[in-house]
Amino acid sequence: MIFKPCNAKSRLNEYEWISGTDIAKRKQAKMKYNSLKEDYASKRRTAAEAVRLIRSGQRVFIGSSCGEPQHLVNALMDNSNFFSDVEIVRLLSLEGSLMSLMADEYRGHKFHVRSIYQGSDQTKGLRANQRFITPLTLGAVPDLFKKKMLPLHFALVQVSPPDENGWMSLGISVDVTLAAAQSAAVVIAQVNPMMPRIPGHSFIHLDDVDIIVEQEEELLSAFNLPVYESASEIAAITANLIEDGATLQLGLAELSRPIANALAGKSDLGVHTEILTDDLMHLIDRGVVTNRRKTLNEGKAVASGAIGSPEFYQSLHNNVAIEFRPSDYVNNPAVIAQNHRMAAINFARTMDLSGQVYADALPQNHFSGVTGMFDFILGTSMSPGGKSIIVIPARSIDGKTSRITPKTDGGSIVIPKGYVSYVVSEFGMVNLLGKNIEERAMAMISLAHPDFRDELFHSAQESGLIDRNRTLTESLFGIYPARMEETRVYDGQRVTFRPAKPVDDRLIQEHFYSMDEKDIQTRFFSMRRSFYREDMQNMFQVDYRACA
Repeated sequence: MIFKPCNAKSRLNEYEWISGTDIAKRKQAKMKYNSLKEDYASKRRTAAEAVRLIRSGQRVFIGSSCGEPQHLVNALMDNSNFFSDVEIVRLLSLEGSLMSLMADEYRGHKFHVRSIYQGSDQTKGLRANQRFITPLTLGAVPDLFKKKMLPLHFALVQVSPPDENGWMSLGISVDVTLAAAQSAAVVIAQVNPMMPRIPGHSFIHLDDVDIIVEQEEELLSAFNLPVYESASEIAAITANLIEDGATLQLGLAELSRPIANALAGKSDLGVHTEILTDDLMHLIDRGVVTNRRKTLNEGKAVASGAIGSPEFYQSLHNNVAIEFRPSDYVNNPAVIAQNHRMAAINFARTMDLSGQVYADALPQNHFSGVTGMFDFILGTSMSPGGKSIIVIPARSIDGKTSRITPKTDGGSIVIPKGYVSYVVSEFGMVNLLGKNIEERAMAMISLAHPDFRDELFHSAQESGLIDRNRTLTESLFGIYPARMEETRVYDGQRVTFRPAKPVDDRLIQEHFYSMDEKDIQTRFFSMRRSFYREDMQNMFQVDYRACA
């Protein structure tokens, strides 16, 4: 039996005295335990019996990502002849999971898949059902269920075995699953002893579950993503932006692991993120992440779910340093903002020259999509000392396509240009906050691969983003020498010395206009009162090839 008996002594010392109150409490606990056992037994069904309660035309939520109840999904597929036009609501299913296979094999009259989180569009089933994608920030999804804007007839979830009080953990998939389980008319729970019990707001009670299906099976694990050649450069530049004591949100993409590895030299980091991974757990194990300088949930790494290896899942079991909470907490911008020095690191599929972020999923980027990225961008903008960082490789993995484009055709704008600040590619970092359209275009071109800069520059001129009289010569093809940057501390103030960039024209102008007459005469050997941009261009058009 999966219940554990109450912690009561089975044998008493002959000299031990027990009060009548203690005896009454033990009797009450035993009665409660027996009642829970009976309730549990009365709710047990086979998977086939459970899913056959679903009727055609009903809406069914299925637990997310690695918490997907595979045994129940398999029963749905095996009993598909009993259903027609059942709407499946899901947050995210991993590529190759049973949910993805269901979308492929039974699309159309049997099941329709409504996706909150697009995931990869690699499978034909998900592509065929793209009209059912529901664009919504992740933090808003729980209210969709709770307020019955998307009423659920059934919720199929996976949980840990109940404790002696009847509480079961949603384990590695709390996210929107908790709200679905609290809101559905009928809850079917697959009880899996391999699901870890994770502290936090991650529990549902036996009283709130209608059907129990026992099935022990391996939890879904993450797969390896392809790695860019430029991963180490991007990771180093990104890590340089993270201060000691910052609280991290790290998105899931090909570059997540290199960036996490590059943070190994930091100290006292915190974690407040959607998905906890092996890579972040390694930082916890190594003492890089301590969470002790967090201004919210001090001492706890906060997340709403986990994707990783079986060993990682085991390490989460009853881990008091971890706290899982639902998405309407983790992704609430007002909550995120309470973490001082919040650093949100997210990944873009494509960006245009104005700084708009497009992040719809591609086959090589299984985790992108309309997600909680904007929640964290907004929350970080309100965090004291917060930084929002968008990471984008300059080219596609095959090197044939620029990911920085004049204007993107198709794809969803996930982050409007007005909310984008730090952007990192293998060719450097820029801060777009407060820059006008021309300055943004020049900054984005500086992050593009040199093979595409000429085309981007002239395209921007033709579309009016950049003045037609502006030139971009030597610096067009060189690679910014980040190694020449140097940061020193003067009277407690950090000062960075670096080579000039094409985007520094206004800074150089402001510097010259701030000089007094003596400094101007000494520098230019004449008295000047005007420093027009056209005259200054040679000062910020640096041939970086000479630095190679």
